[in-house]
Amino acid sequence: MSIKIITDSLSDLPQNLIKEFDIEVLPLTVIFENTEYRDGIDLTSEEFYKKLKESPSIPKTSQVTPAKFEEVFKNYLQTYEQIIYISGSSRATGTYQSSVIAKDLLQNDNIYIFDTMALSFGCGIMVLKAAQMSKEGKDVQEILLELENMRNSVDHIFTVDTLEYLQKGGRISSTKAAIGTILNIKPILTVEEGLVSQLDQVRGKKKVISKMIEIVKKRSNNIQNQIIGISHADNEELLNEFKKVIKEELNPKDIIVTNIGSAIGTHAGPGTIAIFYMK
Repeated sequence: MSIKIITDSLSDLPQNLIKEFDIEVLPLTVIFENTEYRDGIDLTSEEFYKKLKESPSIPKTSQVTPAKFEEVFKNYLQTYEQIIYISGSSRATGTYQSSVIAKDLLQNDNIYIFDTMALSFGCGIMVLKAAQMSKEGKDVQEILLELENMRNSVDHIFTVDTLEYLQKGGRISSTKAAIGTILNIKPILTVEEGLVSQLDQVRGKKKVISKMIEIVKKRSNNIQNQIIGISHADNEELLNEFKKVIKEELNPKDIIVTNIGSAIGTHAGPGTIAIFYMK
């Protein structure tokens, strides 16, 4: 049966893979003052971070609406027998709920909605797997079962360059942000049960990569057999250094490099660096 794979821009999928597997990516909206931009369409990641650094206030993000989901679902049901929409964490965005509302309005059992409870390419890894399985002719139940297994295993390890955006977005207190900045503390973060949480911290940029590698080694026992993802928010220099160390220390089967888009970058800020793999 023909299956259409749909996701949202929270997944931070690279453009070449979106095209290769014909994945529909619905953009979240980022709002700078009173101007709205569709994530990845009206604003590239490079343009976004330039605006973010220059903006006097932190932008807002807006979820994909139920009306948009209804329109897209209706359109694809004309040419595909089934749809799987794979969402970024329902605990971090209302976009998942919008898709549920749209499905209820359409009352169509051929629409399947899956909450990854993941962010950025942690979600993207699952979308990519679903698209690969669909291309191989796997059925919906096989794909959903694989996604369930992956949801319990996908891991995110990342750090931010500045605590400013986590503080502005209400993720940490202003006091904690101020102390962390003074002491040059870099948090090592993950995603647990759909939300960002802190794993560790180091003092100074130089220790960040070694600490992240150390954590990955502890949390994964088969990294050499994996295709992993690494992503960055306007930080090519650190990304290249990170990639080099990953090849030397972890030796994965392959590495997919992605940009962190505006939906995630609004809250993490420029300079963020991340690795995604299976625990």
